[in-house]
Amino acid sequence: MLFFILPVMFSHLSVSALPPPEDTPEEVLATEIIIEAKSPEDNQPLTAEEYALLKEEIAKNPFPPQINSELRHKIFLLRILKLIRSIVP
Repeated sequence: MLFFILPVMFSHLSVSALPPPEDTPEEVLATEIIIEAKSPEDNQPLTAEEYALLKEEIAKNPFPPQINSELRHKIFLLRILKLIRSIVP
């Protein structure tokens, strides 16, 4: 009996699974042209032209960027931990 009464009690509530109308769809966001960026080196704001020049300069450098030895060691330990976790669940 209760099974038949509950839908009647909550029939006035409306639920919408759609996003709000002011929310921009992903398809529109994916086609937007990015006119500003941030530097991967120091996180400073750059124009599109400056960003392109910086990416070109980074690509020309034959040596990878140097990282702190302590950070390199932590990355090494994390990779070992990942390997161990893949072997022993």
